[in-house]
Amino acid sequence: MKKLINRLKGDKGIWSFVALLALFSFMPVFSASSNLAYLGHGTGNTLGYLVKHLAHVACGFFIIYYVHKVPYHYFRSISKWMLPIVWIILAITMIKGTMIGGANASRWLQIPFVGISFQPSAFAALVLYVFVARYLSKTRTEPIDFIESLRQLWLPVFITLMFILPSNFSTTALIFSMILMLVFIGKYPMRFIGIIVGSGVLFLVFFVLIAKAFPDAKFFSRVSTWESRIENFSTDKPDEDDYQIEKAKIAIASGKIYGLGPGKSVQKNFLPQSSSDFIYAIIVEEYGLIGGLGVLGLYLLLLFRFVVASHKANTLFGKLVVIGLGFPMIFQAMINMAVAVELLPVTGQTLPLISSGGTSIWMTCIALGIIIGVTKKEEEIEQEQKEAAKREEAVQRLIDAELAAEENRNESYSIEDKVSNPMNAVLNK
Repeated sequence: MKKLINRLKGDKGIWSFVALLALFSFMPVFSASSNLAYLGHGTGNTLGYLVKHLAHVACGFFIIYYVHKVPYHYFRSISKWMLPIVWIILAITMIKGTMIGGANASRWLQIPFVGISFQPSAFAALVLYVFVARYLSKTRTEPIDFIESLRQLWLPVFITLMFILPSNFSTTALIFSMILMLVFIGKYPMRFIGIIVGSGVLFLVFFVLIAKAFPDAKFFSRVSTWESRIENFSTDKPDEDDYQIEKAKIAIASGKIYGLGPGKSVQKNFLPQSSSDFIYAIIVEEYGLIGGLGVLGLYLLLLFRFVVASHKANTLFGKLVVIGLGFPMIFQAMINMAVAVELLPVTGQTLPLISSGGTSIWMTCIALGIIIGVTKKEEEIEQEQKEAAKREEAVQRLIDAELAAEENRNESYSIEDKVSNPMNAVLNK
């Protein structure tokens, strides 16, 4: 084990917090999957879901390990040619979306011959963040031309978001807001950002108006869901609260300070998506306020390590990649927790590294692998500098020793006349 840990490169703090979150996830997932077990085979045995989650987490750590071995600057060029592939996958998903549990899940796509369903929007977000970081690092030394940036940056961004928006508004809003944060940090002019935000709002209003004009179209079927969620969130009447939020609030209220204990949740049997979208409510119910704050603290510590890693990166692309991939992960976790305590309407965002689900875990692990790859590179540079300093110090010691020895030899064989008259010894005799 010690040998394996020594082979892990990069920021050890990030490795540690990721491992803690992943290890903690097993108990909530094992407990909260009883709802799925009763619906799936009627026995309530959640061992199969635990094994499945274990496989997802194990594959995720293999992904982190092998991705962090790849030099992170390779992803700079990969992001450019991956965007057209992402658009094709998203277009296929819109046409042939998979039904999950009988629900409208056109955001999912099933891999042929494998039987695994994944969410292409999560992969598209990763590619898009790296693509934006690439553009900002490339144009940092040059004055930004707005028209040129529309073609090189914002056109690919809006094309990608247009494919995601009809089936997943929350993910689209999250990606767009994170890209705005990234371009702001990358010193993109504020007046241009204002124009982009205004254009995005106008496009969204236009999209909703078209959906109102064609309410029966399958392409706009999710718009009514958005409206109902926002309406339920903004209404103060208890009987109009969303069923999921109502059960989540009961679970959180039942947890109190110390919780009911691991596996003793009651609301997991009534709360839909208790092992994914609303797993934070089950955590608070079973582990209390202490457990809920502990999970929040781990995410904040992970955010702190991302900030440190970004600060240490010696290239602008490395700094922007850490911010672009790390901050959305933490922001998504905050959104999931905020939904559980009814600070935000229901969004369907999972809790990274804790919620069950292969796509969410694997996409998060790819992002973590790239981030750790950035920290590994800086670590290697620092190690090389230390080794170079040691070599220079050793060489200098050898030179000093050789000079000292040369001086001693010169003193031993000196022909300097130290006696006033060499014949004094004979004359005196």
